[in-house]
Parts: sequence; C-alpha cells; structure tokens
Amino acid sequence: MTVISAIAIGMLVAAAALLLVRFAILQAIADRVVILDALLVLLVGGIVIGAAATGNGFLLDVAMAVALVAFTATVTVARFVERQSR
Repeated sequence: MTVISAIAIGMLVAAAALLLVRFAILQAIADRVVILDALLVLLVGGIVIGAAATGNGFLLDVAMAVALVAFTATVTVARFVERQSR
C-alpha cells in the first residue's frame, strides 16, 4: 500500500505544480477560481490517500469538511464574479 500511496501522492503533487504554473500565467479571475477549486480537490484527494495509507478514519472527516468548504467558497466566488460581469 505504501508504494501505491507514494505514486498517487506524486501524481497529485505533479498536478498541483502544473496548476500553480497555470495560475501564474492566467489573469482572469474566473480562471483562477477554477484553478483554486482544482487545487482544493487535489488537497482532498491527498487527505483521502493519507487516510487510506494510515487507516485513520478521522482524516475522512477532515476531507469531507475541506470539500464542503471548497464547494461553498467556489459557489460564493462564482456568484460574485457573475454579479460583477453584469
């Protein structure tokens, strides 16, 4: 399980690095919101992988809380961007 966990974490880190490069390049607020949402999804994935690797069920509760906050933040910012575009 540790080899698979290490490979999965490595893939998440590579995806996060590519997203951060894209974040630095793009200037539109909508693009940045999507990138930050994707980074939070990667964070939740990392927490879930950590929970699977350690067998700690509490980390699944943390992952659910982070996912809920990420969803709420994304919806809030999307509504803000939509109102500004009018």
